[in-house]
Amino acid sequence: MYTIPSWIAALLQWLSIPTHSLTSVGLVAFLSATVLPLPAEPLIIATLGKHPEMFGELIAVATFGNTVGSMVTWWMGFELKQITTKLQTSRAHQRALDWLTQLGPKACFFSWIPFVGDPLIVLAGWMKLPFWPCVGYMVIGKGLRYLVYTGGFVWLVR
Repeated sequence: MYTIPSWIAALLQWLSIPTHSLTSVGLVAFLSATVLPLPAEPLIIATLGKHPEMFGELIAVATFGNTVGSMVTWWMGFELKQITTKLQTSRAHQRALDWLTQLGPKACFFSWIPFVGDPLIVLAGWMKLPFWPCVGYMVIGKGLRYLVYTGGFVWLVR
C-alpha cells in the first residue's frame, strides 16, 4: 500500500490553514484565468465550508487573482501576435515547419517534453495535421512520461 510522504502531508496541512487557504484560492483563481483549465470554484466553496467567516476575503482574493490572471493572458495574446509576426520570417521557424511536415502526426509523440510540447501541439493544429493520429501519438508520449515520472517517484520514496 502506498502512503503519502510526510512532506506532502505537511504541505497539504499548511495549505488548509485559513491564511494559507487565501493564498491557495488566489493562486488557483490566477491559474484558472490563464490557459490552464483549472476551476477555482471548488476550492473556494470547500474553503468557505470550513471558514464561512472568510466569505469577503475569499471573494476579494479570488477576484484579484482571477483578474491578474486575465491580465497575464491578455499580455500573452499580445506578445503571441508579435512573436508570430517575427517567427514567420525566421529560419528556425521554417526548419520547425519542415520537420513537422516530414514527421506529420508522429511529431505529437514529443508533446510530453516540457516547454516544447505545448507549442509543438499548437503548431500541429495550426498546420492542420490529422487530429486523431496526433491524439494517438500524444497519448503514447504523455502516457510514457507519466509512467516514467510516477514510477521514478514511487521508486525514490520507497
